[in-house]
Amino acid sequence: MEFDLENPFTSFEEHQSDTLLDLFATESDHMPSHNFVQCLKITDFYVSLRQETVSLILQIQFACNFEPFISYLAVTYLDRFISRQEIPQGKPWVLRLLAVSCISLAAKMKNTHFPLSKFQGDQKLIFDAQTIHRMELLILDALNWRMRSITPFSFLCFFISLFEPKDPPLTQALKDRATDIIFRAHSEIKLLEFRPSVIAASAVLLSSYELFPLQFPSFKTSILSSDYVNKEDLSKCYDTVQEMVEMDGCESILDTLSSSRTQFSVVDYKCTKSESQQITNSSITTTTMMPEKREIKRRKMNGFCSEGEFQLSRIQNC
Repeated sequence: MEFDLENPFTSFEEHQSDTLLDLFATESDHMPSHNFVQCLKITDFYVSLRQETVSLILQIQFACNFEPFISYLAVTYLDRFISRQEIPQGKPWVLRLLAVSCISLAAKMKNTHFPLSKFQGDQKLIFDAQTIHRMELLILDALNWRMRSITPFSFLCFFISLFEPKDPPLTQALKDRATDIIFRAHSEIKLLEFRPSVIAASAVLLSSYELFPLQFPSFKTSILSSDYVNKEDLSKCYDTVQEMVEMDGCESILDTLSSSRTQFSVVDYKCTKSESQQITNSSITTTTMMPEKREIKRRKMNGFCSEGEFQLSRIQNC
């Protein structure tokens, strides 16, 4: 059965109320460790490591024409893994293997074929299936085999249900814009400290402000009155998400309006001055990694060091 990011529990339809409580109660188990998030604020190594690996994941998504949900799921695996497993320095190929393995696991969860040979066809460094499988097992072990990740998408329907207009086209427009914001947020390191539900609430709240400003005050009141929302965390997260969106500009918002199947007046939406200014330097960039100019012999990684149980720490001895 294909994993649905909006419905991480298979019994959602049968026990919706209980499942909602379970989602909020267990979401922290699917987040990077607190110590790792604090470490990101003072250490450049893991910031750079994450940036490069996320860039590789997005390259793989583009090369394989995957839906964005796969790369998003892969990044959640990446964040949880590197927050619990020490990564050796000075071995850039480890990042590539990590990216390939995370997106391979995500593709399996989404029942999507991962054409590894196609992706690695023109690369200087390739990995065999056994090597990738060993890395996948290491990731699974670090994540305690919790692959049905609870993400912000798991809470979208709940927070959108608090929106006053029940007209399906308006609701879909709100969901589309919130989804777009969440996808963009997966590269923003500042958001790693917030729970998935808080990110979802912030994305939906900002979407309502952009698309339906007249209804925004009442919608904000509805979300803040929810027993599941920490008001202080929501305020901080909302400010961070808003800053991220303003740096991206309002182009994506207009794309959402034009591509949506809905028909509603754009008079209800106002683009602020800060949103209309396109800023190219974002806090986390996803630049394409260029291959080295010097010739490097193409080589195949066969299981790293030995046939024994694979541990990432042993890479340093290779």
